[in-house]
Amino acid sequence: MPELPEVHNFKQYFDAAATNQVIDRVTVHDDKIIRNMSGPVFADVLTGRKITGSIRRGKYLFAQLDNGHDLLLHFGMNGDLNLYQDESDRGRFERFALHFTDGNTLGFEDSRKFARILYLEDRLDYIEQIKLGPDALELEEAYFLQQLEGRKTTLKGILLNQSVVAGLGNLYVDEICYRTRLHPASRVNAMTLEQKKLIYREILAVMQYATENAPYYRDYPENWFWHTWRHEGGQDPEGEGEVKITKVAGRTTYYVEGRQKLVE
Repeated sequence: MPELPEVHNFKQYFDAAATNQVIDRVTVHDDKIIRNMSGPVFADVLTGRKITGSIRRGKYLFAQLDNGHDLLLHFGMNGDLNLYQDESDRGRFERFALHFTDGNTLGFEDSRKFARILYLEDRLDYIEQIKLGPDALELEEAYFLQQLEGRKTTLKGILLNQSVVAGLGNLYVDEICYRTRLHPASRVNAMTLEQKKLIYREILAVMQYATENAPYYRDYPENWFWHTWRHEGGQDPEGEGEVKITKVAGRTTYYVEGRQKLVE
């Protein structure tokens, strides 16, 4: 599933493909993922609009339009973008496409239909409505420590909470827990201040590395974070224990028994 670094990659692709492009027409093949209007209305409001740029916050990509409105792209489990000219290059699971006046087409693909596409008149109001927290790359230590104060939830649960920090998902949260040597089921209110500061530092370190290396979520390199250790029954590459699987915060969770301390 695309998390912050993967959506950062989508933003770069989208900006190169769509910035300063005028939408000549819109084709909607399946409007299930368009959440706040019908396909025909969606096509109508976008036709003739110019895309002026984009803003990413966490896993959300907001395409800015010349009328001050935004097109929200949330990629769900396996959403994708595809720029093409020849119709033969259209993706099998394309749900809608923006046809630009320069002859290029930007298709949005989603085989499982878990994406969320919305036309927004007020981006900031929407962000407030869904209680989206600060982007993980812009996280401030004082804010993060304050958010953790007194919380009885698990470490994994708080890191997955998008109202606390936006952009972290299951895979990167497991990686952060692995790097801090803390068990994902550790209770936040039992942690020391230094442990909380370490978590903060690793959030920034992991997100900065991942965005700088701009991964495509269907083709991670062999040495990408979890590929080096996240295998059930395998041995920690640093020789500190066996990789186990459990459920934490309702999510399948990998950890290394013996390496990651359970704080409770």
